[in-house]
Amino acid sequence: MKLLTHPVVTALGLTYLCLIGLAGPLVSPSHTHIYHLSGPSSAIFVPVIVYFFLLWLLLTILLVFVSRHRRIGVVFWSTILFFGPWVVFRNYAKLTARTVPHRVSVSILTFLLASFIIFLWSWRRSYYTWFKQVQGFLTVLFGFASLTGVLLLGQLLWFNWQASSLNYAPFPLHQRSSTATIAKPRIVWIMMDELSYKQVYEDRFPRLKLPAFDELASGSTIFTDVVPAGNFTDVVIPSLIVGSQADRIRSSSDGRELILHNPVTGKSQVFDSHQTIFQDALQGGYSTAVAGWFNPYCRILNEVLDRCFWTTHGIVSGSIADQQSIKENISAPLKRLIASVPSLFHLHHGINPRDVLEAQRHIIDFQMLSIRADEIIADPTAGFLFVHMPIPHPPGIYDRQHAVFTTSNSSYIDNLALADKFIAHVRSMLERQGQWDSSAIVVMGDHSWRTALWVPADDWTAEDGAASQGGQFDNRPAYIVKMPYQKTPAHVDSHFPAIRTRALLDGIIDGRLKTADDLAAWAAVQR
Repeated sequence: MKLLTHPVVTALGLTYLCLIGLAGPLVSPSHTHIYHLSGPSSAIFVPVIVYFFLLWLLLTILLVFVSRHRRIGVVFWSTILFFGPWVVFRNYAKLTARTVPHRVSVSILTFLLASFIIFLWSWRRSYYTWFKQVQGFLTVLFGFASLTGVLLLGQLLWFNWQASSLNYAPFPLHQRSSTATIAKPRIVWIMMDELSYKQVYEDRFPRLKLPAFDELASGSTIFTDVVPAGNFTDVVIPSLIVGSQADRIRSSSDGRELILHNPVTGKSQVFDSHQTIFQDALQGGYSTAVAGWFNPYCRILNEVLDRCFWTTHGIVSGSIADQQSIKENISAPLKRLIASVPSLFHLHHGINPRDVLEAQRHIIDFQMLSIRADEIIADPTAGFLFVHMPIPHPPGIYDRQHAVFTTSNSSYIDNLALADKFIAHVRSMLERQGQWDSSAIVVMGDHSWRTALWVPADDWTAEDGAASQGGQFDNRPAYIVKMPYQKTPAHVDSHFPAIRTRALLDGIIDGRLKTADDLAAWAAVQR
């Protein structure tokens, strides 16, 4: 028992409880954070390991010090007693991806602070015996927690080593046999992340203009009742590419292998790039190209892609991001904490530093992907194109009134305007190349606008609330198909499962679907 209550062991348990929210995502059994890494693993693992050892050392020194000073010990252990549950609660929220509204945070923290002050103010010597019993209980509790802390540290070191070579060099791509263009319609598949049918066409926000989407609808087939393949991008897009439903994914610990779980069969299957729409396109005589967001396309599809670019500048944990250096990631959480202090107890709080950082990274992703999308569209040998853009997915990054990027006061509605601008740009490029009419264009959302996910967020705006009628969720993603030489509008109103997208694209590739009438007849029998 003495070993279990030693200050070094107690400090280790406290360290685990303080850092589990930061380190937990990196050691998740699904390994999704490793799977989505676009930079070196050391950039995200080493800073957390450094924090672990520094906090462990600091807490050990403090515990030894307070054990020799009775009054300071009372303050120290009272701080842990009152604020420890809050730290655990916040870490739980992070691990479960739950958003705690700012007002709730402020209310709870204010109550704890007031209770802490009252407790110290009303301290009596007679309390000390009872307090020592509580301290002894907490010490034993932290001693047991230290065992999990050892496991956490071991996992951080092991998984960092496992993924150390993941992005060391680009994965070799498929080598196209010819650079000549083919006499088939070009296929441009555009995935707009979180694109809602209701918001684009059915019940558009009154002050929002989407001229490119309106022009597209005038010569395309609009699917009005699409059943999404899911609500999370990392599950939905592999499902669509394979053409088989999945409800969750996991990765190998080195991030190289993707495993899909099929909810119908209850079985898991390794993602095979040769059993995808891109392999179908190669067999149909097309060359393939991808410019995509979030999913590591160039890693999981490298054997069936002739050209590829992917990026994601998302925050992995806390303010730590894999596109930052180790030095930047060590200082990032501290900078974020310092920046958050001034607005912590303001009910009408200012701009959340994390929201600003996420918006900045979202802008970078959009700009980089726009450039790479232009490159593959301009390449006449790229016959089958897949472009996955990070809009209108929040956070808002665009000011539609002034047509500029912004990191604050932007909404999903603003991002829809940016999506419209992107569609207009793609159309103008294809028209200049004389390829718009002859091409098959598929524009769709991987899922709809997940209002329930964003309502609790600090950057949810009044405009978002008005557009969604108070956060009501409509699960239908936008789904627009322009067949080659289609000039008139059409629509499909029956239920259409988005998981049939591979089958739709296969029909265009092999020539079974050539016109809007062919598409309508085919869609009528899809269930």
